[in-house]
Amino acid sequence: MGKASIRSEDLPLAPSRVASGIFNGAAAGALWGLVFIVPILLHDFNAWQISSARYLMFGAVALVLLIPGWARVSTRVGRAEWLALLGLSMLGNIVYYVFLVVGVQWGGSAPAALIIGLIPVLITLAGRREHGAASIRALLAPMALCVFGVLAMTGHSLGDATPQVEHVSRAQRVAGLSCTVGALVSWTLYSVWNRRWLMKRPDISPWDWSLLTGVATGLLALLLAAPAFLAPMLFADASPARHDAGDWLRFWLVTGVVAILASVGGGSFWNHASRLLPPTMIGQMVVFETIFALIYSFLYDWRLPGAMESIAILSLIGGVVWCTRVHRREPA
Repeated sequence: MGKASIRSEDLPLAPSRVASGIFNGAAAGALWGLVFIVPILLHDFNAWQISSARYLMFGAVALVLLIPGWARVSTRVGRAEWLALLGLSMLGNIVYYVFLVVGVQWGGSAPAALIIGLIPVLITLAGRREHGAASIRALLAPMALCVFGVLAMTGHSLGDATPQVEHVSRAQRVAGLSCTVGALVSWTLYSVWNRRWLMKRPDISPWDWSLLTGVATGLLALLLAAPAFLAPMLFADASPARHDAGDWLRFWLVTGVVAILASVGGGSFWNHASRLLPPTMIGQMVVFETIFALIYSFLYDWRLPGAMESIAILSLIGGVVWCTRVHRREPA
């Protein structure tokens, strides 16, 4: 009797494919890390205003970039795709970022970045039954290390406020961290759902899918913008009169830059990585967002991380690197 045949899907991932996927994941993380600083730079604006403005700009830029190839792309997108794009935009952009902005403004950017760093663990668990996934048993130890790092940072932030949130009460910090957990769940669901659509429609490039997501997000942001900018009139402590022309110029410049870099650029890099890497590995790429968000946060505060913060950061990064090594030595 001859030897059992080896299927192509049982072979290890090609090193070049892994390297390209990691590069795209790192590029996305470097750009996405910027969104953790925006709520601090625009601390005098509320979460709804920041989110709606960012995604209005994202939608406008995406539409402009999509127009030249619209005749080609429009023939591949039907009712099902548009409904999926609207759902993905609501889950992964609008809901996620509103939660994140509140989480950063009330809990601090570093704790928020570490909590969002748990996305690799959740995506790994969600993708454990899909093709290319490493065994959960092999991933238990590195995932436990990731969880320890996040819990260490969360406990530290509640007991010792960072310079960014010294003016915030402990109750607000708890609420802020809870909102960040909501952002974590929202984006995890988005990532799994988005990857399935990317694999389902290989005829639509990651770049085009990112731009289509931007257009859908812009449409949703139009609905959000009216209450976001009119609601402050109902609250004396958030009156638009408090913002002068310079404040509004800063507001639109910051949201515009982050829309182009993080939403357009970051989304495209992430879609490329999603097609190159298996589900339990693509989740690990989110650690780059956490790393860059922490770098930007400590640079903004102009300080080095404390002892507990360092332990938490090293635990999270070490857990994700460990997960990646598991994928490299286990068959896909």
